[in-house]
Amino acid sequence: MKKKWFSLWCLAFLSLLITNFAFAQDPSGANTGTIADIPAAVAGQPTLEEVAAVAGHNKIAINFVWILIAGFLVMFMQPGFAMVETGLTRAKNVAHTMAMNFMIYPLGMLGFYICGFAFMFGGLGALGTLGGYAGLNHEFTINLFGKSFGLFGTKGFFLSGSAYDVAVFSLFLFQMVFMDTTATIPTGAMAERWKFLSFFIYGWFVGTVIYPIFGNWVWGGGWLAMLGQNFGLGHGHVDFAGSSVVHMTGGVMALVGAWLLGPRLGKFNRDGSPNPIPGHNIPMAVIGTFILAFGWFGFNAGSTLAGGDLRIGVIATNTMLASATGAVAATLWMWLVRTKKPDPSMMCNGMLAGLVAITAPCAFVNSLSACLVGLIAGVLVVESVFFIEGKLKIDDPVGAISVHGVNGAWGCLALGLFADGTYGEGFNGVAGAVKGLFYGDPSQFIAQCIGITSNIIYVGLVSLIVFKLIDVLVGNRVEPEAEIQGLDIPEMGVPGYAGVKLDKHSETPISQEVFSRDE
Repeated sequence: MKKKWFSLWCLAFLSLLITNFAFAQDPSGANTGTIADIPAAVAGQPTLEEVAAVAGHNKIAINFVWILIAGFLVMFMQPGFAMVETGLTRAKNVAHTMAMNFMIYPLGMLGFYICGFAFMFGGLGALGTLGGYAGLNHEFTINLFGKSFGLFGTKGFFLSGSAYDVAVFSLFLFQMVFMDTTATIPTGAMAERWKFLSFFIYGWFVGTVIYPIFGNWVWGGGWLAMLGQNFGLGHGHVDFAGSSVVHMTGGVMALVGAWLLGPRLGKFNRDGSPNPIPGHNIPMAVIGTFILAFGWFGFNAGSTLAGGDLRIGVIATNTMLASATGAVAATLWMWLVRTKKPDPSMMCNGMLAGLVAITAPCAFVNSLSACLVGLIAGVLVVESVFFIEGKLKIDDPVGAISVHGVNGAWGCLALGLFADGTYGEGFNGVAGAVKGLFYGDPSQFIAQCIGITSNIIYVGLVSLIVFKLIDVLVGNRVEPEAEIQGLDIPEMGVPGYAGVKLDKHSETPISQEVFSRDE
């Protein structure tokens, strides 16, 4: 019996040795993946063409996986927005605010699928990092001053015809969640008095027309992207991941919508002084902010559209640093200058402001510039909130106009100032890397200013038309009785907190037992 066990142990040990000799460990990963992994190698020595074909396929596959994962991260930002906005509004409007943040996703998506994507990217041309497919090749243009001005694309409606391609579908998913971010921004600024039917109609317009047209001008090969080639203004209007295309567009829509709706009942006194209306759940807002910060890595680093572009490390780190300096700056500014208290809600808005501001220049600046961009954004968001509320008398319950609109513009200006010329070779068809004013190219700053001005004019005008049209058709604002009661029951038919009564003064949820006992 002992000999039998000894033989078995020897056999097991021998097998282990053979395995280790046959399959050497590779803890560094440098030696994993050899020519034997190429299918043609099974039948014999592969040709150079076969090796190149597999290598090329794998390169593009890495890019596909990269932008899809990044798109999934950006999609996860939606619950972050929902939690921030709901936490910073009152408990009696929880179901309504959450419902807007939920429904804007399918509404905007379907509008983008029907025609928005085609308007935005239908004339983009070859998708270089995704295999070079060039089926999106028709841009509607006009000629002015002897130059061609692209206005919108005309290929890709319903993702059909020439758009039925793996690269196009992957690009659609990634770009759709960017549009969704834009579309959800006004739901915070217009919360607690926006009629749900009006919101429902707005959701179609933002995905079909408002967002895609300006997006085409910057990312789809339109006229703003061509300012460099046509007029020698840097690399044209450059926005790497969406400070203007996404955030400023959402902020301008929010500004127009909140102005037209008017302030919430009780927000301003007869003398115009504002009354604070605190949110009902700060922990929810804080958690939502961290979800947004996490998803932002997909937002910014994913915009390379190439997993093999190693600049993603710089982009992600710059994003992280700007979020930190934005949060610290807003906290200290509130604490030392404004209210003498470190306001948690402004901590959140400071972090988000830093993220918004770094979104345009994240790929083109160094770490010190990224910190400075976030630092300025943190102060800017505080002062903007007080200015919009105190001077303009516009009621923005969550500070969306300041976070996204104001700091979206600041992010674009920051690129025109701090881009250091280490990245962006050939961007928008212009030779050389992207440089800002402080690194020798003042024309880039001019291009950034033109892009910001165009956004304000186009998005502001179209938003005004859309909101006015909806107001004529169905009305934008709920009745005063519904606003006083809270929008959950009148608009949604269900309470946000079932089985919970709300304190009549603070409007924070308390248990049924405590409510009855206090009465």
